[in-house]
This record gives sequence, C-alpha cells and structure tokens, in this order.
Amino acid sequence: MQLFDRAAISAAVTLDQDALSAVEAGFAALGRGEAVQPPILSMAIEEANGEVDVKTAHIRGFSRFAIKVSPGFFDNPKRGLPSLNGLMMVFSAQTGLVEAVLFDEGYLTMVRTALAGAIAAKHLSRTDSRRVAVLGAGEQAKRQVEALRLVRDIEAVDLWARRPEAANDCAEQLRAMGLAVTVHESVRAACAEADIIVTTTPSQQPILSAADLPEGVHVTAMGSDSPEKRELDASVLTRADAFVCDSRAQSERNGELKAFAGSADGPSAGSGADGELPFKVFELGQVIAEGQRLRLTPATITVCDLTGTGVQDTAIADFALSRLT
Repeated sequence: MQLFDRAAISAAVTLDQDALSAVEAGFAALGRGEAVQPPILSMAIEEANGEVDVKTAHIRGFSRFAIKVSPGFFDNPKRGLPSLNGLMMVFSAQTGLVEAVLFDEGYLTMVRTALAGAIAAKHLSRTDSRRVAVLGAGEQAKRQVEALRLVRDIEAVDLWARRPEAANDCAEQLRAMGLAVTVHESVRAACAEADIIVTTTPSQQPILSAADLPEGVHVTAMGSDSPEKRELDASVLTRADAFVCDSRAQSERNGELKAFAGSADGPSAGSGADGELPFKVFELGQVIAEGQRLRLTPATITVCDLTGTGVQDTAIADFALSRLT
C-alpha cells in the first residue's frame, strides 16, 4: 500500500486536458451503464456544524475503484482550520486489496468538480462562448473559470457574490490569469451578457431566475449538493430548452430537481397533476456517451445541475494514482 499527501498529489494532478479526459470517460461509462454507483452515504454532525459524505463507484474495466470520505465542518475557520477536508482510498478491482490512500485534503474533489463544469460546458454551451458570469467567490469560482478555459476561449468574467470584499478578492485572482473581470452588485447585471453562467454558492434560497437568463446561455449549477441547498429558481428549469444533471436521483434529493419533488400536500412548483416533471431530464453521462446534441440553435438555453458523483471520484483517483506511480 502506498501513501500520498496533498503536496505530492497537487504536483502530479492539475486542471489539464488529460485530467479532463479521465473524468469525461468516467461520465461516459456511467452513461453506457458500465458503472456501479451506490447512493451517497451522508451523515450530519449537528453539534459541530459538520457533515460527512462518502462516495464511491466501480467503473467496469478499471483496475481500481475509490472510496472517498469528505468531511465538511463549517465552524472550522473560527479555529483557523479549513472547512473541507478528506481523503480517497483506492482499492484493486481484482482483489479488493488497498493499493493507496490519497491524503488529498479535498484537493481531488476540487479538481474533479471544476472539470465536471468544463465538461458540461463542452457538451452544452455555444462553441463561440467567450464571456462567463460567476455567482459566488469561493475557490470553485476561480477553479470553474480555470477549467472552462480548457474547452472555451474565455476572455471576460462577470462576477457577483453576497460579500463584496470576497468578490473583489476573487476578481483580482482572475485578473492575474489575464482575464477582464467586472464585479457587479446584482445577479441580473452579472448575467446580462453571459454566454455561460456558473453558480458556485452554498445558498439555501434560489439566487438565479429565468428573468436573469440571456438568450442562448448555458447554466452550470454546482452549489446545490445537499437537501437544504438550492441555487436555481424553478423558472430556470422550466425556461431551459434542455435540462441535464449528473445523476437524476441525486438531483432530486440534493440538487435542483428538489424544486419539483412531491410533498404531503401534492406536487410542488411547476409539476403536473400526477407529479411528473414538465420537462425532460437528460443525464450528462448519456449525453456524452450517445453524442446527444441538445443545443439545436444559437438561442437554445441549456442548464446542467452537478451534484458530484462517485464515478468522478473513482475516475480522478485512478488518474491521480497513475500519475503518481
């Protein structure tokens, strides 16, 4: 068994085309039905304002599979500690023996999350997309833009965040990447000229509505990854010409399809009398595997909800270990 720390892992794995191809291949395998992906194991530790998620998947034909443990303890910054942490355990798919433990402290999750956003844009956004609106100013705000540049010639960024100081700090980091960045006071202003919109917040209330969407835009929503979070108003999903998610089951529980989940009082926002959705749901893996073309005209509006899948974790862990060894 081999042990690797974050320094070694981050030196070996970056946001590059090879890593993107590895994660994209994982999605395609899921779309072809070549992956076993159990539901997320999630546990709240309420007295410490914490939670722990465990994700895994086996991709048929892969020699390894990974199990990721991802804690989030959100009072940690008061203690001078990071909110997010974690590790990945990599096992042989032939013997079940542990091959490696990747003490990445959440680094590989950051990488595969950013790459998933780029993969969604690769398959759903206009090929001439140059301007991206980013809602949120955390690490993923910067990383999503960095990854997008692997698939689109991004030149300008419009940025909005609840805390102006965080938005300004993020803007400076993006300008250091050679991008033209404008900080806005409202979501509507930030999105007005966007070719791509990326939402990267932990919001528990919708921040983006259909009225904010310019014609032909692609939206990637990646902040809603638990039952209490939500970034998109239901009108965004019904306005879209194509709605895509990484996992329908996860989107219904943790992602943006929660807006249409049934309740004891009957179907909620926008659903039909029998509780069925008023639009078709596509999964990103099938879009990739089948070469589905969902952008039919330059005016098509597409939305992709990313909740994070075990397939991504196995794909990036396998890729990381291949580089490390």
